[in-house]
Amino acid sequence: MPAGGLVPTGVAKERAELYQGRVTLYVVIACIVAAVGGSIFGYDIGISGGVTSMDGFLREFFHSVYISKQHAHENNYCKYDNQGLAAFTSSLYFAGLVASLVASPITRKYGRRTSIICGGFSFLVGATVNAAAQNLAMLLFGRIMLGVGIGFGNQAVPLYLSEMAPTHLRGALNMMFQLATTLGIFTANMVNYGTQKLEPWGWRLSLGLAAIPATLMTVGGCLLPETPNSLIEMGSKERGRKVLERIRGTDKVDAEFEDMVDASELANSIKHPFRNILKKRNRPQLVMAICMPTFQILTGINSILFYAPVLFQSMGFGGNASLYSSAVTGAVLAGSTFISIAAVDRLGRRVLLISGGIQMIICQVIVAIILGVKFGDNQELSKGYSILVVIVICLFVLAFGWSWESIRVDCTK
Repeated sequence: MPAGGLVPTGVAKERAELYQGRVTLYVVIACIVAAVGGSIFGYDIGISGGVTSMDGFLREFFHSVYISKQHAHENNYCKYDNQGLAAFTSSLYFAGLVASLVASPITRKYGRRTSIICGGFSFLVGATVNAAAQNLAMLLFGRIMLGVGIGFGNQAVPLYLSEMAPTHLRGALNMMFQLATTLGIFTANMVNYGTQKLEPWGWRLSLGLAAIPATLMTVGGCLLPETPNSLIEMGSKERGRKVLERIRGTDKVDAEFEDMVDASELANSIKHPFRNILKKRNRPQLVMAICMPTFQILTGINSILFYAPVLFQSMGFGGNASLYSSAVTGAVLAGSTFISIAAVDRLGRRVLLISGGIQMIICQVIVAIILGVKFGDNQELSKGYSILVVIVICLFVLAFGWSWESIRVDCTK
């Protein structure tokens, strides 16, 4: 990540007290449009699990899974054990991983706005191809294009939000990306709950609706200004200052502009940034930056977010019940983001992180006991225990939401 977004070590921080400006309508609109990238990311996370549980979708592309699903006495887990179905979900995230490596130098060299446009266009192509898919190859190509959009969007949007926001509100405005992501997951769950009744083409509507925020992101990216930091890094200092004056609503931006120039020069003077990261003095931060997100993902939250309807069906839930339960978990995740926004500055990041981790451990133990002791020979839970499992999973998601947010805010402020 370029260093121009924050005031790095080695730059005079005392000038920060001289920063002037306010939250202009220009900044609010720019941040809302940019945060749409988060909603697309969340929508794509939430939509795939519901679509893969729909009979119309399975009949079209994974007929063997559809046949297995009709066998009442077959193990519920084995019904969805299909490599093609796994590729449908995983191809998006593998493409996102590869695209993020490409997006980083593009974002640095050509600007945040360019990456936002590339991400929005990739999302638009992917959503269109998925909605019109006639075979598995089209379906996978669409998912790969969505993954490319995620790689570019996740690289550029948080950085864009941070650089456009006034310094004292940078953490709060950068939360918009996270908030948009959780709202996107909830929206996808609600869409799946409605479209599963539109047999046999409801899945096409679920996948195709991603084109709406993708269009907003693409068109908005064309209309948005480049960030002052990016313009300064590309050598356009005068343009950068004019944009800074516009988004701050004042021409008294000397202190902030000088810090941006100094930060850019300092970043450009570092010859081997990745080699420097590996030095001993930076090792604690490097280990923390890698391990904390990694351990959060290893808690199993992705299994819930990506496969919630399939997981609930494998525990014996009906089609409507599984999608409804997924919508509830999505709503809880979105709600936890609002809780963290309200509490993070009051309680601190460490309190949220530790309390969230303890709550997640307790929930995992409870679910393990229930599934281990009460999972019957017919591989189904009784109604009472099914409700209990949903409640515990919601508590797990709630704890993850505010612990996740506490790390994200700490890294962006």
